[in-house]
Amino acid sequence: MKVTDILFYGGARQAITHLGLSSLFLEILEIIFKTKILLLEERNANSGQVVREKIDQTFSSQENWKKGRAGEIDWIKRLKFNETIVVVVGVEVQVSARSDLLIRDIVHLRNHIRKGKINLGVIIVPSEKMQKFLPDRTPSIKDAIRYIEEEFREAMEIPLVIIAIEHDGPSDKPLPKKKTRS
Repeated sequence: MKVTDILFYGGARQAITHLGLSSLFLEILEIIFKTKILLLEERNANSGQVVREKIDQTFSSQENWKKGRAGEIDWIKRLKFNETIVVVVGVEVQVSARSDLLIRDIVHLRNHIRKGKINLGVIIVPSEKMQKFLPDRTPSIKDAIRYIEEEFREAMEIPLVIIAIEHDGPSDKPLPKKKTRS
């Protein structure tokens, strides 16, 4: 995938450079770049859940990234120096749910930062262009900005990074939507 925007809030850029988080931040970008996604470029045509699964597969294939259980931060990695945990990054991937769940992700990250469990929070969301080709309630970078800068302004004070992603290119077939039990 591609990265179209990176937004830094609450001293996140300084945390990355001063706390030695640059290698973890680069790993997140590499994971995004390694995840190959082609979409049928028609409105609401593709499954956000399949995009999420592919991102999760790439995270799980990388060394020492730990997947959280339901209701926890999606992905966490601890950077160690001489067997001592030095810094921790938490990543929320929001490509397959309703846009209003972004606020839950922000709250999760804020709470973990306040408790000292993580030093930096990262949220991955679709770009405006990519969001059009996913289900209509899928969030986008625009939603993330609105929640942080207008509706939950407290989030601007925590070290938080928003990364907007975009698919690699067009496909002649949509990513198949998951069937739900009825």
